[in-house]
Amino acid sequence: MENRKTIDYILLSVVIALMLLGLIMILSASSIRALEDFNDSFYLFRHQLAWSVIGVLAMIFFMNLDYHIYQKYAKLILVLTIIALIMVLIPGIGKVVGGSRRWIIFGPIRIQPSELAKLGMVIYLSQFFARKGEKVKSFTEGLMPPLIILGIVFLLILLEPDLGTAITIAGTVFIMLFVAGARYAHLGLLILISIPLLLVFIYSEDYRRERLFSFLDPWSDPLNTGYHIIQSLLALGSGGIFGVGLGQSKQKFLYLPEPGTDFIFAIIGEELGLIGTLLVLFLFFLFAWRGLKIAIGVPDLFASLLATGITSMVILQALINIAVVTSSMPVTGITLPFISYGGTSLVIMLSSVGILLNISRYALE
Repeated sequence: MENRKTIDYILLSVVIALMLLGLIMILSASSIRALEDFNDSFYLFRHQLAWSVIGVLAMIFFMNLDYHIYQKYAKLILVLTIIALIMVLIPGIGKVVGGSRRWIIFGPIRIQPSELAKLGMVIYLSQFFARKGEKVKSFTEGLMPPLIILGIVFLLILLEPDLGTAITIAGTVFIMLFVAGARYAHLGLLILISIPLLLVFIYSEDYRRERLFSFLDPWSDPLNTGYHIIQSLLALGSGGIFGVGLGQSKQKFLYLPEPGTDFIFAIIGEELGLIGTLLVLFLFFLFAWRGLKIAIGVPDLFASLLATGITSMVILQALINIAVVTSSMPVTGITLPFISYGGTSLVIMLSSVGILLNISRYALE
């Protein structure tokens, strides 16, 4: 297979644009929170800037690392991923922040294993489906093994708890099953089984049930369960078409919870208006287009599935975040890729893009 020698520069430009927009918005959106918590308006921005540099270096490294190596070590990557997910649940190793045990602390560095799990699952399943070929149509050989692994990863992440990330991974696996050639009947059965299971997970915890009801009618409890969504909608609505101006958000003054992470899209809507939100949507559309173009153009099944999985992972997470911010689905606590504050998430996303860019070297024009 002949190497194209050049990467997809449109995809690279889109990712850099999203990351730069994220830095600008984090500087604006998180300044008040950083001043309140750390007595330094630039604290969170500096940290994100440092993680951005690390992430770009990681992207460059993986961009130049032959993607075939992941096929060789896919099982090891999966095992390490599951070990990390187990470790984070162990008291004394996993760090509880905001009621969730999602981080492992190494000195000044915080690692979020659930972010590693997204990429780890995509790599392993790409290798699994490529190896199985037509056997993916078999319920016992092609469907059950990945579903068992998904079940283990899903439950470990749910124990943190982090339902949003678990749903993102499950959605990515479903798309990969579809692309790999699973039978429509099997996929339909999965959907029928998933709906009642999701309701069980939601109703098993009071706070999840409250989020569901507040999503249906946030104004029924405006000072408690509906507070996040109401403040998010106020931010989006007050921005109008052109926004109130960069840095001029009022919701970031401790009205909107998590303005630099989960709800940064609302601040974009407030400060940059409808134009700003449409720009973000357009950039993610370009990402999806280039990612799927790479997946279609590469002649290697493993590379095609890997490109599809990475693209799906990014776009699904973006869609879930935007859906939450616009009150199109219940609050899940998931960040906006490349834009929201978060070191592990940014580095993993940029590393994934590096893999995608390396695959693009082999894609046909």
